Amino acid sequence: MSQITTHVLDTSIGKPGKGITIKLQQADRGGWVTLGEGVTNDDGRIANLLPEGKILPTGNYRMWFDTGAYFAATKTENFYPEVSIIFYVFDDSHYHVPLLLNPFGYSTYRGS
Repeated sequence: MSQITTHVLDTSIGKPGKGITIKLQQADRGGWVTLGEGVTNDDGRIANLLPEGKILPTGNYRMWFDTGAYFAATKTENFYPEVSIIFYVFDDSHYHVPLLLNPFGYSTYRGS
């Protein structure tokens, strides 16, 4: 399993957010470098944002979600065309960064 995992739940319909492009990025000199990218499966998950066994160094990271394309595909009016979750990796443990999404709001937490 990747050190960094995620899933998306569309809380407006109570179902996984499938087909959402997600990028995992690392802070670098005032910008962001993409380390991994994928599209959520039918369960709203991406299992391999990082190669197996890859451990990230301490630092700031961002998970970027293309929510605008997801809502456009479902013909749903929405307020957030993208969501960025910035988080801090401080050890070599597993980090699960889920997104609970609806057309007019979102939340996140550190999962297990």
